[in-house]
Amino acid sequence: MQSVFRRGTDGERLLEAARRPEEHSRSESTAIAVLIPCFNEAATIAAVVRSFKAAVPAADIYVYDNNSTDQTISRAEAAGAIVRREPLQGKGNVVRRMFADVEADVYVMVDGDSTYDAAQTQKMIELLRAEKLDMVVATRVAQESGAYRHGHRFGNRLLTRAVGHLFGNRFTDMLSGYRVFSRRFVKSFPAMSRGFEIETELTIHALELSLPVAEIETPYSGRITGSVSKLNTYSDGLKILRLILVLYKNERPLQFFSAIAAVLLVTALGLGIPLVITFIETGLVFRQPTAILSTGLVLLAALSLVTGLVLDTVTRGRREMRRLAYLSIKAP
Repeated sequence: MQSVFRRGTDGERLLEAARRPEEHSRSESTAIAVLIPCFNEAATIAAVVRSFKAAVPAADIYVYDNNSTDQTISRAEAAGAIVRREPLQGKGNVVRRMFADVEADVYVMVDGDSTYDAAQTQKMIELLRAEKLDMVVATRVAQESGAYRHGHRFGNRLLTRAVGHLFGNRFTDMLSGYRVFSRRFVKSFPAMSRGFEIETELTIHALELSLPVAEIETPYSGRITGSVSKLNTYSDGLKILRLILVLYKNERPLQFFSAIAAVLLVTALGLGIPLVITFIETGLVFRQPTAILSTGLVLLAALSLVTGLVLDTVTRGRREMRRLAYLSIKAP
């Protein structure tokens, strides 16, 4: 029996040794896709495609055009990119289409404005694979004074802190458009946003499922002459803020509706306590409309709290389903 056990153990070791070269070759031949959402980036797209082809020679470069009216498509094709089109306007719509269509093991998403450093891609991919992460975010470090507008910088910090306070403080540059993802992240991400809110949704998705993530500092350059930012500081900032509030309601319903209940209850007490004191002293109820309003506010506070409790149970079930969908995909 002892000799049989040894032979079995040795056989298992030989099988493991035989598998190692195959596993090693599979890891070395990991399929990498570079995804570039584009809208009127004719001035820069060719340089972006060439820089990423040089930085990651084995990668397939995909340019998804979003109704450009300039020469973005022709210049991307001339530079060697695989060009596809998404007619629904908005970066979120493009990202949803890219994530659904493209098959790869590692995904690199970057803007087509030539502001990000392609040379950092290999470092980000190596970090993703070495640490078995699901997302690596490139934290922008401005290389020149005009690269990162003050309004964008302030808005990014404000929104990043808001998300950190509500969902967890794991990122310092939530709105970066330069990221590397694992396949299981991409294929389990619902992508509900339509516009520039997509980066916020990507971040909150990772925070909500407690996915393994990391950040890495990368140089950030200004746009070249002829390239114009599509991001509107105020309107897009308000859309992002609204998305944060909506996701907070959806993902933290108990806290959200409890806060509403607390405000209603405090207001009701502020209006009702003087009436109660007067009733104790005189036996009369003056200002009956105020008394009715206070009672209604207390009832609304109770209803809000119950709503939060019910939705919290529903949200936990949804989060479990998302986690199971994530786990159903092979680990990186």
